[in-house]
Amino acid sequence: MLVGPTPPVFSAVACAGVVAVPATRAMARTVVSTVLQVRFTVFLPIEVRVLAGSDRVVTPEPGAAGVGPCQSTVPLGDPLVTRRPPGPVTGTPGPTSVAYPRSMRDRRSALLWVAFAVAALISVVLVLRRPDRLSDLHIYHGALTDLRAGRPLYAYVAANGGPFTYPPFAALVLWPITTVPLGVVEAVWLAATCAAVVALAVPVARALAGGRTRRPATVAAIAVVLMLSAPVQSNLRFGQVSIFLVLLALHDATAGPSRARGVLVGVAAAIKLTPLLFVAYFLVSGRYRDAGRAAGTFLACGALALVILPTESLTYWAGTVTQTSRIGNLASLGNQSVHGMLLRLGLPDTALPLVWAALVAVICAVALLRARQLAGQGRPGHAAVLVGCATVAASPVSWTHHQVWPVLAAMLLIGAAGVNRRVAGAALLASMVLSLGVVLGPVSTRPGVQFLFENARTLGVCLLCVAGFGAVAAVTRPAQQAALRPAHRATARRAWLRAGVATAAVLAFFAVQPLPAGADPTFKAYGPTELGNPRYFFVCRGSVECADFGTDAPVTFGTRSEKTKVRVNGVVSAQVDRLEYHSAPGGPPRGIPLLAAYPGVRTFSFRSATMTHGRLVAYAADGRQLASYDDELAAALARSG
Repeated sequence: MLVGPTPPVFSAVACAGVVAVPATRAMARTVVSTVLQVRFTVFLPIEVRVLAGSDRVVTPEPGAAGVGPCQSTVPLGDPLVTRRPPGPVTGTPGPTSVAYPRSMRDRRSALLWVAFAVAALISVVLVLRRPDRLSDLHIYHGALTDLRAGRPLYAYVAANGGPFTYPPFAALVLWPITTVPLGVVEAVWLAATCAAVVALAVPVARALAGGRTRRPATVAAIAVVLMLSAPVQSNLRFGQVSIFLVLLALHDATAGPSRARGVLVGVAAAIKLTPLLFVAYFLVSGRYRDAGRAAGTFLACGALALVILPTESLTYWAGTVTQTSRIGNLASLGNQSVHGMLLRLGLPDTALPLVWAALVAVICAVALLRARQLAGQGRPGHAAVLVGCATVAASPVSWTHHQVWPVLAAMLLIGAAGVNRRVAGAALLASMVLSLGVVLGPVSTRPGVQFLFENARTLGVCLLCVAGFGAVAAVTRPAQQAALRPAHRATARRAWLRAGVATAAVLAFFAVQPLPAGADPTFKAYGPTELGNPRYFFVCRGSVECADFGTDAPVTFGTRSEKTKVRVNGVVSAQVDRLEYHSAPGGPPRGIPLLAAYPGVRTFSFRSATMTHGRLVAYAADGRQLASYDDELAAALARSG
């Protein structure tokens, strides 16, 4: 809040009106009111910007320091001025407070809601223009249509290769979509997704307001940010159910005391298993009845599915639930879970499960303890969002449409007090709106830096789960911030300082490591126009020399280091039809042109940032894999070095 005296010019005008003769006193009052109206017209917009969203401007009582003694004797009659009982002048509304004009608040709120409507409309139109629109919704519809026809639910494969991956209870919940035309289902699903965005904004706004009712403008602003984020756009594009599960868990975890609290978490967990972590949150927070209701609802939903769909239930729980390979390439950059990041690191298959289990256990344990502290401080919204972020980190698969929780966390950080929190929130939000691997790729071609950009969401979520929202709960009101003891604020500053130093050290360490970077901005495959440069093809010179390489080996190659890049040149046999290079596990395949450099000989040449995690694959004309080289690339580079 902005606290301070009325500017001297206004006090002078007021005193002039009081000492004037009675005949001119009415005119003086008119002048004073006019000048004060000018103050509200000229100075109020400046105060609005300074207050950054506060509802009221506080002025001291007449006679306070800096206020002229004549001021209290003037009956101003300004409709914007309200009187309150005497009280201390603090950051909260004090004795005399001036409310912002309702028209200004209404106009801002209306503009934000219009912005949300425009963003939602454009998003829906862009989705409908895509040939692959709502592909996951089509999988739900196709799988349930097959089930109604008597075919196995988990044997269904869509045209794009996608299977049905949810528990059988999800099939019961989604069953009604097969009873209406698919076009109607698409329209209703898109509208429901947009409505879910608004419904998610309400508890976030309430958390920012410390549990109090928040203004519609705040809800609208949060809804706009959510709509523009990559996770919500992904939910719209694929017709995903993920956003509805986040909505169920968030509203249930932040609801007031109720006999039904915990039921929605149980339903969400029966549709997708990851919300089960909220049961653990209820337990560590002392909400034992809520945990019991959530677990009981989960088991009841599973039992209902077992009765109605016995074959599908046995198939799922006996094997399908553990077959993560059905979901897709888990090493791709879209999977921003800890498991996905470890896959992209290229850890050995024997070590990967142990490392993943250890990291997930630590992340979840610390996040649950942080969430318990937040709940004890009266911040159930912050606690629920933190637990949700832990589910994103811990799940074996966290595609973009699963990552709604980090967007909510970013807005809670931005709305908190303290520069550190707001900067951290802005950085997290940037990673959830943009693809940093693409946007920041030109900043540095070092594989370690590229790896950080590509895995920014995973690293940000893990850091949030460990650090929480700071050493103390996020504070949004100046009065609440003033109520914190100085020792608590010092503890918070020290905690963020330690976190900042540790983060900088980790970033510096990773930056100098030869980490696998799927983007590899230095990659270039040379084509026919480079045939004139002989240094590109040093494996052999001329058709006679290259004929000696025409062995049974599909690919013969050599490597050469050139400053910050590595060049690979080689010859392929007649049976090779296609050559691809993967810069890192989960990285996109890159086609390598096969060039007729000499009669009867096909050569190739490409460059990359490093061969440490690279993989060269040769294919036959029928698509069979003929050969794969990964360790051989690094070994050849070591020999050439």
